[in-house]
Amino acid sequence: MSTTIWKPGQDCQAVATAHLLGQDPDDVHGDTWGVVGTLGDSICYGGVADKVSAVHEELGRRIRERELHRRLIAPSFASGISDGQRNGTPQMRYSLIGRETVHDGMLVHLEGSDLQGVIAVVACDKPPVGTVAALLEHNVPAVVMSDGSIRPGHDPETGETIDLVGCFQVASDPDLAKRERWARHACPGIGSCGGMFTYNTMQSFIATIGLEPVHMVAPGSDDPRRLELFPEQLVDCLQVMSDRGLRPRDLVTPAALRNATIVAIVMGGSTNVLLHAPKIAGAAGIDFWADVMSPAEFNRLSHSLPVLINARPFGQYSMVDIEDRGGLPVILQELLGAGLIDGSTMTCTGQTLAEQVASLDPPAPDGDVIHPMSAPFKDTGGLRVLGGNLSPDGGAVLKLAGVEGGIDANNQFVGKARVFNSEVDLLAALIDQPESFADHDMVVIRYEGPRGAPGMPEMLDPTSRITALCRERGITVALLTDARFSGGSVGLVIGHVGPEAAAGGPIALVEDGDTIVVDLNADTLMCQELQDPEVFRTRQERWQAEVDAAGGLHPNVRPVDSRLLKRMRALASPAIEGAGMTT
Repeated sequence: MSTTIWKPGQDCQAVATAHLLGQDPDDVHGDTWGVVGTLGDSICYGGVADKVSAVHEELGRRIRERELHRRLIAPSFASGISDGQRNGTPQMRYSLIGRETVHDGMLVHLEGSDLQGVIAVVACDKPPVGTVAALLEHNVPAVVMSDGSIRPGHDPETGETIDLVGCFQVASDPDLAKRERWARHACPGIGSCGGMFTYNTMQSFIATIGLEPVHMVAPGSDDPRRLELFPEQLVDCLQVMSDRGLRPRDLVTPAALRNATIVAIVMGGSTNVLLHAPKIAGAAGIDFWADVMSPAEFNRLSHSLPVLINARPFGQYSMVDIEDRGGLPVILQELLGAGLIDGSTMTCTGQTLAEQVASLDPPAPDGDVIHPMSAPFKDTGGLRVLGGNLSPDGGAVLKLAGVEGGIDANNQFVGKARVFNSEVDLLAALIDQPESFADHDMVVIRYEGPRGAPGMPEMLDPTSRITALCRERGITVALLTDARFSGGSVGLVIGHVGPEAAAGGPIALVEDGDTIVVDLNADTLMCQELQDPEVFRTRQERWQAEVDAAGGLHPNVRPVDSRLLKRMRALASPAIEGAGMTT
């Protein structure tokens, strides 16, 4: 006779679900375990459902065979958009908003279903960060597996290796046949963008902070281990965490976040890490810039740390090539050996970071795809945070690893401002009047920030067109914006300029022809004209008068009528704080 106290009204559906999933109905009162995944309209998500099913089946098998007395519930999914397909369109505003809605949607499932153990399979750029934020907020034993990268395609006529970012860069190529070939062949399989773009930057980050086994980051989405081997290893991790009482906030400490930021720098990672790291830290109850590192320390590290990988968009190879040379563990081993990261941080495997890397016994860097500290791919780190009178928030970010020219002997770029009040206006000029852009123009795109756009769209389409234009003509056209960039963007491009234009930041006061100076010795972004207090006051008063005449919102801020866009405009935090919806 069972001693369990049954509650028929609450238990009857749980029993029915147990029968549906092949579980023992006597386990419906045990702690609830489950699998979550991310889906969307993109090939990035093409392999997620199969991996979720494989992990779900392994969880069920483990519960049965070891009589764990856990209740297994059906998988749940949260949705994002396709960044690649939506770049350059109004829908791109929903990309960063998707990080926030995934956070919310995951919490509805985690908290509403009272999950006490979770394995997450994640893909694309923003949904993994929203998922991790939810896992940290819910704070029960949890493990993450990235779904993996897509393999690069090849031009069938030339044999050239191609990918999504390359396709954006040939969007204005006069060879129509080439444009069609690349569109048809750049994405030959399943998986998220394969270069050192935002997806792989953040998966490396998530693994380094301890939430994902480090050897699971780099294998391609189609790697058979993701279905045949990794599910069992993930369940091992979940059991270890459950048995030891380890929770995500035990792993994601200031030391772990510092490690992960260093990894992003030496991998030449995406500028988006400086939106997502504060978001993840905040979900763990940590103030990134106060508790992990200051902007000054971030720059000190970036000045002193090299880039260790030869990867797209600033190099030659993809993440699957990095995996072929040993993957993320090789890079971590180099950093641990140099004493640059803290190996004592705990991970989901139950091992410290140093113990986990040692147990994998990674090879030495091959010297081509992955470089050793003694002979790096680039001498200085991939990211830089800029202050100055155009960025008094101190959070403007430059992907230094992607700069292809224009920096003079004084380590400066000096350009003339060419101002656009929307991405649409800039794209029209690039498409219709590309010849109008000159060497050392500094393109300014504004009113595209977290609240201005709203949603802070990434600028892969215009930056790719500018990159192609500059390479074709042998010139440098720089760009600064209160929006953000794809991890695939290259060139002298500066994002996250704050305060944003919609909030009256100095970027709103720049005029055509102003002199803009980027100083990589002082790490500043300056408008020479705005250094004159009288000029600054006059322009600021004129801007405020335009706001007042328009009823409180500058006329260059486009109206919105979507519920989500209205929420983002009302609630978005500044970029330096992560650009998330504040509570």
